[in-house]
Amino acid sequence: MNKILQKELTLPCGAVLSNRIAKAALTEGLADVNGVPTPELQQLYGLWSDGGAGLLLSGNVQIDVNHLERPGNVIIESKPQNNLINALKDWSTAATRNNNHFWAQISHAGRQTQTNINKTPKAPSPIKVALPGGQFGRPIALTTEEIKKIIEGFGIAAITCKNSGFTGIQIHAAHGYLLSQFLSPRSNIRTDAYGGELSNRARLLIEIVKTVRSRVGNDFPISVKLNSADFQKGGFNFQDSLQVAQWLEEETIDLLEISGGTYEQPRLLGVEGIGEYEDQNIAQSTVKREAYFVDFAIELREQISIPMMVTGGFRHRDAMVHAIESGAADLIGIGRPLCVLTDAPKRLFDGLNELPRYEKELKFFPRWLSFLSKIQPFKTIATFGIQFWFYAQLDFLGKEGEPNTSISPFAATRKIMALQNKWLSARDKFLKFE
Repeated sequence: MNKILQKELTLPCGAVLSNRIAKAALTEGLADVNGVPTPELQQLYGLWSDGGAGLLLSGNVQIDVNHLERPGNVIIESKPQNNLINALKDWSTAATRNNNHFWAQISHAGRQTQTNINKTPKAPSPIKVALPGGQFGRPIALTTEEIKKIIEGFGIAAITCKNSGFTGIQIHAAHGYLLSQFLSPRSNIRTDAYGGELSNRARLLIEIVKTVRSRVGNDFPISVKLNSADFQKGGFNFQDSLQVAQWLEEETIDLLEISGGTYEQPRLLGVEGIGEYEDQNIAQSTVKREAYFVDFAIELREQISIPMMVTGGFRHRDAMVHAIESGAADLIGIGRPLCVLTDAPKRLFDGLNELPRYEKELKFFPRWLSFLSKIQPFKTIATFGIQFWFYAQLDFLGKEGEPNTSISPFAATRKIMALQNKWLSARDKFLKFE
């Protein structure tokens, strides 16, 4: 049996990953009302550590309490308190108990902050997320001074994580969150030093990488998660991504994770969203193959030498092995299967050839209403309903130690919405008496 997935990977900074499987970032929603990691997060990541992956990436660790990706995000703002630091240490201890790496994915949601968190979030420009339902408000353009504070916020979060036992960090510049918003000419129409030509749109990301490196040192892994493209007409495209990747290599990052899409075009979920879709001349092999972003990674490999992680759609062991052997990827990111099969990496190492694709069996609408899944906006509702099913599995794992695959996507959506409303209610009470 081919053992390449079990081969070590040495990063440019000198850190060594014990194998070629990474648990991709998955939003957990398990922090308390103050954004502090909980015992549930410890249990969840302990299970994943035992599962055998060489690297675990956390879900969004937010740098601004007013710009969360969802209720229950971990939050690290300026001057973290002792209770937060202690909780971060407990979390990192559980997440590294199998001698694997554990990196914090540091992020800022920007305009993709839901209205139940912030009705007027900050973003590069006052351009609203084009999704129905009113869950996102019209943003306010950031001032230059506010941008400087965001750069500092990433630096504070990075050094806090290093000092709390994390073994690396990832800067989230994909999936339509703030740094991705700056990169895209659709969401960034600024006319100052942070808008216009690509070098200006990438300025915030590059300045953050420089700041983080200055805080954590040269021997601490820094990764960036970057869209191969937004898959939206007039948006951040393949050629833009190639150029940004080259700039990131000049900044000596240690790992580049390739993904793609935004809330408006959620290609990382393998579906098309709202608005005019741009295929970026994707090879038909990618359309048919399980790994969505491999073709871009192959082209990127000709331009840069940074180790690359490819996430999105991998299920067959043979496909993972081929991606590593062909040089398309150095590290394979796995997400959804680990929401149920927490020891999936070990099973792959033992010879399992195919991970379950649970989403294929899930139906949000009952059979007699299935026609709705073909109509916008019901198609979008169904897509995010299935996403909530995976959220629910993480909640079961964190609280009960095992998944519950018998729950329906509709019931899972109700469960997660109830938990989020409870979190929001508790937060409102806390703010009232603060």
